[in-house]
Amino acid sequence: MKKTITLEAIDPIEIYGAGNRILEALCNYYPDTTIIARGNEIRVDGDEKSIEDFEMKINTLIEKRKHKMNLTPYDVEEMFEGESPAGITGIRGDAVIVYGTDGKPIRARNSTQEEMVRAYFENDLIFATGPAGTGKTYVAIALAVRALKNREVKRIILTRPAVEAGERLGFLPGDLKDKLDPYLQPLYDALEDMIPAKKLQGFMEDGTIQIAPLAYMRGRTLDRACVILDEAQNTNLGQLKMFLTRMGKDAKFIVTGDASQVDLPHKEDSGLIKGIELIKGIKGIATIHFRKEDIVRHPLVVKIVRAFDKEGSAE
Repeated sequence: MKKTITLEAIDPIEIYGAGNRILEALCNYYPDTTIIARGNEIRVDGDEKSIEDFEMKINTLIEKRKHKMNLTPYDVEEMFEGESPAGITGIRGDAVIVYGTDGKPIRARNSTQEEMVRAYFENDLIFATGPAGTGKTYVAIALAVRALKNREVKRIILTRPAVEAGERLGFLPGDLKDKLDPYLQPLYDALEDMIPAKKLQGFMEDGTIQIAPLAYMRGRTLDRACVILDEAQNTNLGQLKMFLTRMGKDAKFIVTGDASQVDLPHKEDSGLIKGIELIKGIKGIATIHFRKEDIVRHPLVVKIVRAFDKEGSAE
């Protein structure tokens, strides 16, 4: 069956998006349908049900555009309420993981990040270690957000050990939450890149997304959750064991850390590397090692890391 859909009283680029990004995101959900857009006409060739559904989704996007300044590929994802587009297979490491709040696709930026993405779909527990700036935590949170959107998990839990990097939390003003929020800010920053502010606030309020210090994990059983332990180099072996044994049914755990940035009073107390050694070889657990070459921040960061590492070796 063939049909031509005509966009009336609206500029096609507002629906197609810059570089046709929005239209391409929509087309990913119709792999067996041929869709060609020219000007204000969209020619669709496929089965009757798919064409009817596609036309309905186009009309929904037009209605959305009337109530917001710009559309993004995220608006397409919302319409499908967790269905996976054909372009996201859960296997390819270079596929789009999730779309950011600005519509920009978030995908692995180097081969090690791709390895981490693949490992996530093949294992229930992942360790990702390596220097700052390699995107370990960012990729982990992107995978968690994707799992939540696709209804693979019921909630996301992000945690860090409350160890100060050269500062003392007790001297910060406010109650416990006020003291901890700045420390957990990197996690909030990543979430804000991927979930619109209003929706993120709702998730935080109803407990769908939880951010808490590691001590709050004790005694819990975490079912159908994607749980991320960040800055794990600042845990001792007992704390790491406590965290890992929180894993419940249908859960995914990701542990990230940098063994060169231990903030514990005695660096030898760090349990990250010891823990990895203890459980290596167990099926269902993967360890991804990032290197300086994987740093994705400003090019100067690579040089800074190398300079400090050289000084540390000399000492």
